[in-house]
Amino acid sequence: MEAPAWILVIFLSVALFIFLVVGIILVIALIRLTKEAKKIMIQGQGIAETAGDIADNVRDFTTVGGLVRYFVDSYTEGSARRKHKKSSTSADEKKAKKESEEEEEDE
Repeated sequence: MEAPAWILVIFLSVALFIFLVVGIILVIALIRLTKEAKKIMIQGQGIAETAGDIADNVRDFTTVGGLVRYFVDSYTEGSARRKHKKSSTSADEKKAKKESEEEEEDE
């Protein structure tokens, strides 16, 4: 081959090598970028879900129905606790009464 052909072959080989190296670097950078984007997307979804829950709670507390439901739930839980305490104390009283009756029978 003549000298101009060798120069052209060398020039094209160097250009191809440069484009190949730059392409590999860009592909690696793109893969890293997509991983970071995926992390950001997952965090964004978590924030969106939390914001949705907060909005639901605010909506519930700003509407009259939500306030009434909150107070009714609180009241029913409180009355259920009182009933449970009352029934447990009455059960204790019954148990003590039964024991005292058994003791009286034994005497």
